[in-house]
Amino acid sequence: MTDTPEHTDRRHSTHPTDDRRETAADGGSSPAAAATPRIGVCYFPEHWPRERWKTDVDQMVDAGIDVVRMGEFSWGRIEPERGAFDFEWLDTAVSLFDDAGIDVVLCTPTATPPKWLIDDHPEILQAEPDGTAREFGSRRHYCFNSPVYREETERIVRAMAERYADADAVVGWQTDNEYGCHDTIRCYCSDCATAFREWCREEYGTVDELNEAWGTAFWSQQHASFAELDPPGHTVTDHHPSRRLAYARFASESVADYNRFQTELLRESNDEWFVTHNFMGHFETLDAFEVGEDLDFATWDSYPTGFAQFREPSAVTDNRLRAGDPDQVSFNHDLYRGPAGFWVMEQQPGDVNWPPRCPQPGEGAMRLWAHQAVAHGANVVSYFRWRRCRQGQEQYHAGLRKHDGSADRGYDDAARAAGEFDALGDLDPVDPDVAVCVSYDDLWALSDHPHAPEFEYLRLVDSFYRALRARGHQVDVVEPDADLDGYAAVVAPTLHLADESLAARFEAYAAGGGHLLVGPRTGYKLPDNRIQPDLAPGPFADLVGGHVDQHETLPESLPTRLTYRGDEYDFRTWAEWLTPDAARATGEYTAGAAAGRPAVLERSVDAGSVAYCGVWPSEELADALVTDVLDRAGVSSTDRLPETVRVARRDGRVWVLNFGSGPLTVDVPADATWYVGGASIPGYGVGVVDADVSDISIQ
Repeated sequence: MTDTPEHTDRRHSTHPTDDRRETAADGGSSPAAAATPRIGVCYFPEHWPRERWKTDVDQMVDAGIDVVRMGEFSWGRIEPERGAFDFEWLDTAVSLFDDAGIDVVLCTPTATPPKWLIDDHPEILQAEPDGTAREFGSRRHYCFNSPVYREETERIVRAMAERYADADAVVGWQTDNEYGCHDTIRCYCSDCATAFREWCREEYGTVDELNEAWGTAFWSQQHASFAELDPPGHTVTDHHPSRRLAYARFASESVADYNRFQTELLRESNDEWFVTHNFMGHFETLDAFEVGEDLDFATWDSYPTGFAQFREPSAVTDNRLRAGDPDQVSFNHDLYRGPAGFWVMEQQPGDVNWPPRCPQPGEGAMRLWAHQAVAHGANVVSYFRWRRCRQGQEQYHAGLRKHDGSADRGYDDAARAAGEFDALGDLDPVDPDVAVCVSYDDLWALSDHPHAPEFEYLRLVDSFYRALRARGHQVDVVEPDADLDGYAAVVAPTLHLADESLAARFEAYAAGGGHLLVGPRTGYKLPDNRIQPDLAPGPFADLVGGHVDQHETLPESLPTRLTYRGDEYDFRTWAEWLTPDAARATGEYTAGAAAGRPAVLERSVDAGSVAYCGVWPSEELADALVTDVLDRAGVSSTDRLPETVRVARRDGRVWVLNFGSGPLTVDVPADATWYVGGASIPGYGVGVVDADVSDISIQ
């Protein structure tokens, strides 16, 4: 997005980017500078004979690879015993890449503390809710709140940063690796108990304030002092929801603080480096917005065919097994995209080792994923990994090269994408007209109180996000308290935890000409996870122009039908019986105990508008709702796209992305120019054309 008054700092803040080596981060000195997208790869020289390294580097050059990431799991190789550092091997690898003109991103190796460190300090290990230590033998086995591990982190990070502070090839750093992978955000050790007590003291001031905010009178859960507070371990039945939410916030903030500690150490050695972290897709326990505040830009690790099986197991079609779910991947691109764009630090290169099944991706899918990322604003797509590994837990994870060094299927896709990106040249950042609001607090609160087994926060968000993408829209994913000025339309799938100040922000947005669509369960609870004193939507009632009289959760066996603007639609899981005050009802239930009652409200607000949907909409209803709010906002849409086809606009170019096995025919204006591909796009293929999204028709 451009740095206009309407678009400044709408997302999480980023550290200012200075001039970097060539186009290391974003192609210039401004966070919003244009950049030529590039292809990268993750490399582990410590896994291969030294005599092979030069061959690997030469083959990377042949493939058009411009960036390499190294070192994220190398602590035991860099420091095989305390104080005995061996940097010679890494120096040699960095020098080889420098000679080849390939930029190097190094990583702090803190995701894998070595065995000698665990033996010296077993207290750094994470603990399960029952106190069982997570032992050495895998990765991510340390506690973020361990004072000892902070000291060890400082020692290894300083040693590495000072070693490479003047290395021209090293353009930036990745902190750690995939914070929270393997369910490691929330630790329950004694160090976390101590840190949680101090966190609560700083958050609430007095234990009486904590008791009031949480509502601990329920089931005699009052605390007489902060010293009584423990992490929420195993108990007879559900934990107090306010306590659980507080611990979720504390644990996430602990990671953000640990990451901040690392970024400050790195910048002390060289303030021209960029600093990033590789997040994970659809990851629920870490607030990526907060961690992102200390990064120059975010990166994330994209594995489309694996995600499709884990995140949407009931919807795994043959096409998704071969190319993934396009909206699921796009959502994460949009979540992690900031003013300086984003990178994909790990892009799936072929079959991978960790999903239940892993068919080979469709022919061309590895190239398709690279283009999809760039279409959503990526400046680098880095494949994981260079070569399939011959040892350890990831032996069945593909690379761009096979374990014998020969080219694998992803190699040709990566090389082809690299050439196409060079031909595209510099691209301005993505600049959406539409935002979707996502709140980790709401995610955590609703996970503890779903009130229906099927109620999953990210699936609700997906219902609205998918409808926008199916109409050809680029979308910013933002926090509810982000600056919304400049967005023609905003969709808030739910604003569950709310206070007057949050409601006032949305009231100002609508009054200023913004058009808002809000989903169910909005305004039900206070920020500390207690029910509001007023009927839902609580502080949003004036803006919405109505309130919730009753709500119900519905199984599939009961009818879930309503009319919206005269047409009949399905909904699922959640239903609110709405009472309009200043609003008018545009949707009504047609079946069940709620028959005849309003289900959707709408009203004008000064120059803007607000619509409130009291149900979890079906795909068709979500399409109707978002189409109407976009029409009111004056934002043009495409015809509704097939689920295997998506389009994305960046810098005057439109990517047509085919996630299906069959070919597409694309109709564009006669004067349109194809930069990549043409009007006939094969299965798992891509085309790039200079046309308006609304002028494109898919056959």
